[in-house]
Amino acid sequence: MKNTTDWSRWLKIAALLLLAPALLIHLGLMTFIDDEGIRSLVALEMKLSGNYITPTLHSEFYYKKPPLYNWIILLSFQLTGVVNEFTARLPTIICLLGYAATVYYFFRQHYNANIAFINAFALITCGRILFWDSMLGLIDIGFAWVMFMLFMTVYHQYAKGRYWSLFLISYLLMAIGFMLKGLPAIVVQGFTLLAFFIYHKQFKKLFTIPHLAGGLLALFLLGVYYFIYHQHNSLQDVFTTLVSESSKRTAVEFGIRKTIIHLFTFPFEMVYHFLPWSLMIVYFLQKDIVEIIKKDAFITFNLLIFLANIIVYWLSVEVYPRYLLMHAPLIFSVYIYLHYENKTRQSRIAPVVEYLFLGLCAFIAVSSFTPLWLEQTQNTAWLYPKTLSVALALVGLTVLYWFIKEVRLLTLIVFLLVFRVGFNWFVLPDRNANDFGDLCRITSKEVGQNFKDYKLYVYKDTDMQYTNSIYLTAARGQIIPYRKEDFESDALYIINPVQYPDVDYEKVAEIKVRHGKLTYDIARLK
Repeated sequence: MKNTTDWSRWLKIAALLLLAPALLIHLGLMTFIDDEGIRSLVALEMKLSGNYITPTLHSEFYYKKPPLYNWIILLSFQLTGVVNEFTARLPTIICLLGYAATVYYFFRQHYNANIAFINAFALITCGRILFWDSMLGLIDIGFAWVMFMLFMTVYHQYAKGRYWSLFLISYLLMAIGFMLKGLPAIVVQGFTLLAFFIYHKQFKKLFTIPHLAGGLLALFLLGVYYFIYHQHNSLQDVFTTLVSESSKRTAVEFGIRKTIIHLFTFPFEMVYHFLPWSLMIVYFLQKDIVEIIKKDAFITFNLLIFLANIIVYWLSVEVYPRYLLMHAPLIFSVYIYLHYENKTRQSRIAPVVEYLFLGLCAFIAVSSFTPLWLEQTQNTAWLYPKTLSVALALVGLTVLYWFIKEVRLLTLIVFLLVFRVGFNWFVLPDRNANDFGDLCRITSKEVGQNFKDYKLYVYKDTDMQYTNSIYLTAARGQIIPYRKEDFESDALYIINPVQYPDVDYEKVAEIKVRHGKLTYDIARLK
């Protein structure tokens, strides 16, 4: 037993030490995607205009999201003194670590340190986060963190009989979530409270003074912001846009046929995106699954809230996996609970799951030697030391996984973090070298620097892509507004020649635009 305890301790230390290299190496390497460009450009325009209340893009009001996450990105820009990919993405990493720490804190109240640790790191090491969302400067991980705290507040305050705390804190978190992402926070709060109190046969609790007080608290907090907002701009477009943003992904927009197809494909897509932990979904094939889950009240709650909230996304045709990050710890906790229950019962499914993980580890470990001879990795600095350190570590961890059965999930966590380090070293530089977006970044920065002292506008309704916008604005240190009339002869304009083929102008430079691999001209109008 002491040997197993020692392995457990060292594996947890290794996982903690690997967090920094896994999450930070080459964090700022890849070009902004458009959604990142929007978040960062709104934050930067707040700084340049001095207006922190009404978000803008190219000096025009931006209505699709409230400004809280833009404030967070702006804080990162201000504290570091730098506007770039790394500082825009750093809040994502901070939110992810806070999210995982919150998972550990709440799960430690119910289970031992190993189980709480595994649950926290399952979140970090699921495929969707480890190899995608943790590399992007987007709202979703921060929003998921806040919604998860809302879930935990409902459960734990109810268990203590603290209804005032339950409603006041959960509605406070809902208000924070609304300021991050808008109406989805209200939907989460509504479905969570309904499902929870109906399940406990206490529906009447929703018609009490504490619940009313919680709702009024959220209404007051949001009202203060929108009262201040209204001093600068009308509220009409704000709320109509927020509503349309929440409804446009449904069957109303896409039709019945696509909705039906989505209903069948959605579960398989989500299993894929949340590998490897989602492999444990096979435990749901057991006949007595309901009885097993009901033995643990906390796991029952997690599954209940997962099912209550996932239905909204299951019925929405255009759903990105990052929208589901708030649900990940809920369903992962059920998987991990079922895994150890099945191991205790010595069921036939547990070895199958562990062999699936072993096969995945073995395949990746063998494949990790390939950078030594792949053409696209030959220019990697310190190629042999990097390849061998990653590959031998993965081989060693695969062997450890096989021999030390008691710490297999902890071993898998360390394995995945080492794999992410290798991904950072070998995949990201090659991906960036072959990304047309890098050319968009280079040309936009060059134009921003070379024409820093000129007036620069976006011509009429030229369809700007925000990857270009953030680099142009950051390089110039000035907002680039749209200009639709009263054109100035001494100013420069960003023009899409495909969109405006008949405009007579003198081209002075160009920028590359990612979607469509287009070229926009920087020009003087004749």
